[in-house]
Parts: sequence; C-alpha cells; structure tokens
Amino acid sequence: MAEFLELEAQDGVRMSWNVVPGTKQEASKCVVPVSAIYTPIKSFPNMPVLPYVPLRCRNCRSVLNPFAIVDFAAKIWICPFCFQRSHFPPQYASISDENLPAELFPQYTTIEYQSPGEAASVPPVFMFVLDTCIIEEEMAFLKSALSQAIGLLPGNSLVGLITFGTLVHVHELGFGQIPKTYVFKGSKEVTKDQLLEQMSFFVKNPKPPTGVIAGARDGLSSESIARFLLPASECEFALNSVLEELQKDPWSVPADQRAVRCTGAALSVAAALLGACVPGLGARIMAFVGGPSTEGPGAIVSKNLSEPIRSHKDLDKDSAPHYNKAVKFYEGLGKQLVHQGHVLDLFACALDQVGVAELKVAVERTGGLVVLAESFGHSVFKDSLRCVFQSSDYDLGLSSNGIFEINCSKDVKVQGILGPCASLEKKGPLCSDTIIGQGNTTAWKMCGLDKATSLCLVFEIVKKDIPDAAVQSPSNQFYFQFLTYYQHSSGEMRLRVTTLSRRWVAGPGSIQDLISGFDQEAAAAVMARLVSFKMEIELGIVLLSWLFFIIFSAYRSWHL
Repeated sequence: MAEFLELEAQDGVRMSWNVVPGTKQEASKCVVPVSAIYTPIKSFPNMPVLPYVPLRCRNCRSVLNPFAIVDFAAKIWICPFCFQRSHFPPQYASISDENLPAELFPQYTTIEYQSPGEAASVPPVFMFVLDTCIIEEEMAFLKSALSQAIGLLPGNSLVGLITFGTLVHVHELGFGQIPKTYVFKGSKEVTKDQLLEQMSFFVKNPKPPTGVIAGARDGLSSESIARFLLPASECEFALNSVLEELQKDPWSVPADQRAVRCTGAALSVAAALLGACVPGLGARIMAFVGGPSTEGPGAIVSKNLSEPIRSHKDLDKDSAPHYNKAVKFYEGLGKQLVHQGHVLDLFACALDQVGVAELKVAVERTGGLVVLAESFGHSVFKDSLRCVFQSSDYDLGLSSNGIFEINCSKDVKVQGILGPCASLEKKGPLCSDTIIGQGNTTAWKMCGLDKATSLCLVFEIVKKDIPDAAVQSPSNQFYFQFLTYYQHSSGEMRLRVTTLSRRWVAGPGSIQDLISGFDQEAAAAVMARLVSFKMEIELGIVLLSWLFFIIFSAYRSWHL
C-alpha cells in the first residue's frame, strides 16, 4: 500500500487496478472494474505553475507530458495516446537532454498552466438567499452568522441579497440612500427575460433587438448590474443595514397551516439574476432554509398541517404527491445553473424536513455544499459557514466554473463518472456503450470544486486479443490524461494536467501480477460509490441481488 499512497501524494489518483487487465476477456473476470478515484485540484506544495499555454497534440488534443517520445535533433515529439508526430513550436527551440521544459520532467506528471492572456483575477460572486419564515430567535442567529461571514469576504467579491417567505424580495444594494427591493410572486417561476423586464435593466440603455442578453458583453450596462451585485468593500454597510432591519415574514399563519415558503421561486429568481449579470463567471447561490417549501414551484408539501410531509416509505411507494413535480423543477434549475457555471449551496437548519431529497439533484450537479443542522445557532452551521470564507487550516480552497476532460489510450474507453459533475455531451471514440453515472461523453462540467472534491472514473478495456495490443503498445502501457480547466480560488483561470501510465498484463500467469497491483482501499471506495449510485436508480431487490453476486464473486476469487 505504501507504493499506492506515494502515487496519490504525487498525482491525487488511486486506481483499483495498478496493473491493468490487458484484454476485454481478462477485464470481464474482475469483479471490481478498472477505475480511478481522482482529486482534480488536490493541493501539492511542489507542483509548478507554468506561465504559458500548454502544447497540445494536433490529433487527439492531449497535452505534452513526461511519457511523450521526444526527438531532440528533429524537434519532434510523439503523442503516447495516438502516436501522432508533432513539431515543437519556436519557443521550444533550445530543448535538449540537458534543457528540458518542466512538462517533460519525470516527476511532474501533474502540472498546472496559467495562460498569460487570461484575466489576472476574476472576482468571486456570492448571492445570499435567506428564508424569513422562521421564528425570531432563529432569525437573530442567522443574521449574526451572516454578519460575521460578510466580514470575512474578500474585498473584491461581488455580493447580492435575496430574501423570501410568502414573496421573493430582491434587494438593490447599489441604492444606499433608502432600502429598495423588487418583489416577485412566490407562486410562479421567474425566467431571465421576465426578470430583466421587471427589474428595469433597460431604463437608461435600450434593449438589444436580438441575441442573448447576459452580462455586460451582451447589452447589460455595468451600472444596471452594480445595482444588485456590488463589491463587498462597497456594500458591507448597506448589506449589514438590511440585515439589521430584516424581520420575520409579516404574513400571518393560521394555526392549522404551515408558513407560506416559496423556496423554489426564490432560487429561480437568484439563478435568473446571476444568469443575466455574471454568466460564465464563478458564482455561488447560498440558500439558508429553515423549513419545507409550501408554495410555488418546488413545493414538497401543502400548507395544510393535515397533510404530513412525505417519508422514506412514501418515496419508496411513489405515493408522495409533490415529489416528482418538485424533482423535475430542480432538475431544470440544475441544468440552468450548469449552463451558467454557477453553484447552489444549501444550509438547511430546522428540526423539520426542508426538502433536501428534492433539492439534491441541483446541488449535486453543480458541486455545491449541503450543511444540515438543528438550528442556525448550532456550532455545525456557524463553523461550516466560516470555513467557506476563512483562509486557515480549515480553508476549503473553493474553486469554480471547471471543465474536466479525459483522454486515454485507444484500447481503453470511458464508461462514465460518479461524482459532482454534469455531462457536456462531448461524444467520441473514447465513449463506451456501457454508461455508468454521467457517461457517453469525455468532458464534464464542474461548477464547484474544492481541494477534497473527488471523482470516480470507470473505464472499459476493449482490446480483444493480445497480439494487436502488443503491436500498438510495445511497452505494454496504458496511458490516461485528466485535464481540469477551472477558476482558482485566487480568481485566476488555470489548467491542471495529470498524466498516468499503467502496465497491462494478459494471458496465463497474469493473475499474480494483477493481485500485486490491486488497491483494496481504492476498490472499496469505488464499490461504495457504485452501490450508492445503484440505490438511486434500481429497485431494492435488484440491488440486493447485485450485492450478493459481488460478495460471492469476491469471496470465491479470494479463496481460489
């Protein structure tokens, strides 16, 4: 295990099989699939950051790496994935055995690039969405925690505020003289076009006749955007003033009914506002919810207390009347946020249910955070909120707006990914017909990721016989390359490249080699993710049969 831990410390990768079955037949005998657990932006103290664009293969677009074959005399390199010959550009003219660029160093199998033409720093964006249908004591706890969090925000970060109860209130922080808000009905979903029209975005500047309206590049003036999203250093006083005067939702609640809470409508307004003002930039919707949604899209229960909130048994029997409709709404919201590159975080603090089962599809696809506590005064909530903003030993290293891609040898195909990402539907010859998780693509969107975010990558060996494999890969090596383009927590846009090489074996006598390269811990993590995934999509009896088969096969293989 020490060897595997060293590989993880160097690249952030653990593979279930570090010696890979070389043929499809050999791979089919393995109960645990050929897979990898990868942490895309794991912190490495000695990893170099190169201040220039990466050199890519003309054919497969893989990045130059230590496994490439280099002809120093002819200034040519051969891609280990597709065997395409490419000439080095003029800036590599001085390359030699004694003068290697960093990307060819054997120890730098993981490396980062920072393009000089990229913006030096893109400010993070935070949209706070607050539930006001909570008791006064909880409101005081929430306002105190948010006031402390606002003091920890970077000065250049853009901040917005939305509160909701029976209605949705969008606060105009850029108008500091008097409090000013725009109010939306909680019973309806708000589109971006409706929001642009109702919030007077085109009072001074005429609306463009055609085309997409999103951000300053597409027709919105910076003055219009600054009304709702301001740097923390400029709006801290106005934001604290709004929080101090914020009261519990004023609409009365009959004794036999629940509070009217329009969580779905509030999140819809937040997503539309960010989509109009900062599309494509790293932004987070941070929702603070204190109870179940009872009004409008995404409602999980009616207002009448006579109707109980759905339970696990109701979900299993498909007898929860609001569940499917709410899930469909949040699936659409998740797709919208993925398209915009934005993250949904959920801080649910209540003794009752708040609808996490319905909301989780949007949170998972955007790579958001979920914090559950009994109260906004609980240390779990306050400490978790502080970790999001505070730079310390517990700094999460939050990054955003990422795109993850895979390239691998032609004898290997990608079945899919299990983790916080969404498919970009980039189909190609590396896509397997068997789909696991987010599959049928080689590129995924990761709206939110941090230093501990990990992905489970599942591969399929497609080579059917050994001779052809020997011709294509004389060194008996399979190659994998993971590329993560993301917005660093500092605001810089970076590309991290991790390139791996694993030896394959096949035929009689290969079992001992496979066993010697088997990582039990990685295999346990992979199978746990597979079980969790299957629990969401398969019936209980089918899942139990699959688990029994897996356990029996593993037991039989161990004793043989």
